[in-house]
Amino acid sequence: MPQTKQERPLPLVVTRSAAEEPSSASEQASEERRGFGGGVGKTSRRKGGKKRSPALSKADWGPLGKHPDLEAIVARQRLHLPLSGRITEGAVTRAWKNAAGEHHPDRGGQHDTMQLVNGARDLLLGRGVD
Repeated sequence: MPQTKQERPLPLVVTRSAAEEPSSASEQASEERRGFGGGVGKTSRRKGGKKRSPALSKADWGPLGKHPDLEAIVARQRLHLPLSGRITEGAVTRAWKNAAGEHHPDRGGQHDTMQLVNGARDLLLGRGVD
């Protein structure tokens, strides 16, 4: 079997020797700016300048918000709307019109059921009796 000369493998990471170190301050500054780190001591800022809170906003706790109370959930169920998540006034109005067309007393529906449908719409849109 013939003998072959084995070459010394190259290292995977190339290290700098002391002779190659940047000497001037401008070269050191350019070395710090390069890469993904962004530099030491710098803080990143969001575009808006203000950090968003992970908590729910005041509007999210209302009947049309992400986290409705029990009465709003029942009202959403009566109008066949999603039980959680944000909904718009237009979606409530469309759902009410569909339910009213189905349960209106002039079209063979019950009077009590129509009152429940109207009450659900009023609760979700904030049209309470004062």
